[in-house]
Amino acid sequence: MDFRTPQEDFFVKKPYRILIAEDHRILREGLRSLLSSNADFEIAGEAENGIDAIRCVGKIMPDLVLIDLSMPKMGGLDAISEIKKLSPDVKILVLTVHKAEEYVFESLKAGADGYLLKDSTHTELKLAIESTMNGRPYISPGISETLVAGYLKAREHTPKNKNIPKAGLKSTKWESLTKRERQVMKLIAEGNRNKDIANDLCISVKTVEKHRSNLMKKLDIHNISGLTALAMEKGIVAV
Repeated sequence: MDFRTPQEDFFVKKPYRILIAEDHRILREGLRSLLSSNADFEIAGEAENGIDAIRCVGKIMPDLVLIDLSMPKMGGLDAISEIKKLSPDVKILVLTVHKAEEYVFESLKAGADGYLLKDSTHTELKLAIESTMNGRPYISPGISETLVAGYLKAREHTPKNKNIPKAGLKSTKWESLTKRERQVMKLIAEGNRNKDIANDLCISVKTVEKHRSNLMKKLDIHNISGLTALAMEKGIVAV
């Protein structure tokens, strides 16, 4: 029998409801087992790609999304951006192997609230979730704190209609691609047919064909193998 008074029950901390977005089943199962052992966390759902992650957020409205960057169909960066549009209040913690500054910057720019490396300990994972949920951006100790602090400060003082330039990167054919074109390129490189791509992105087959044509013109690449090779080089699909 529970002898708590209504006043006491009001102050009982509810567990954080977490959505795990990770394409490797063994890692998802490991994370689920690890987090479920902590009474402060509740696994509200799982997704194996970015598109499913967005759909899950719309259905279950978790408190936090623990998301990988390298996933099929739609990568983590695009998923983060779409999730924030769908539910601005949901917290997003990236869990990835990528240490390069560009990945950190792009994740923060997309709307991530924290960035954790996969070689972190269980204690660091718990700390990252707690910090992120309490409004304190968490960045893995392996990432330059000074560099990230400077970026976050710049983001705060930059008008929303302006983009923060990427450090050390010049305008290229790759940079000329739109967000949708990169999504289509990723799906093409993963071997999806136009019909499948249209279904995944909720667009028409003709629109997919138009994006494919624009990709090849902008990149001056005229075959699928060339698009696939570039997609691997840029890290939008797993090698």
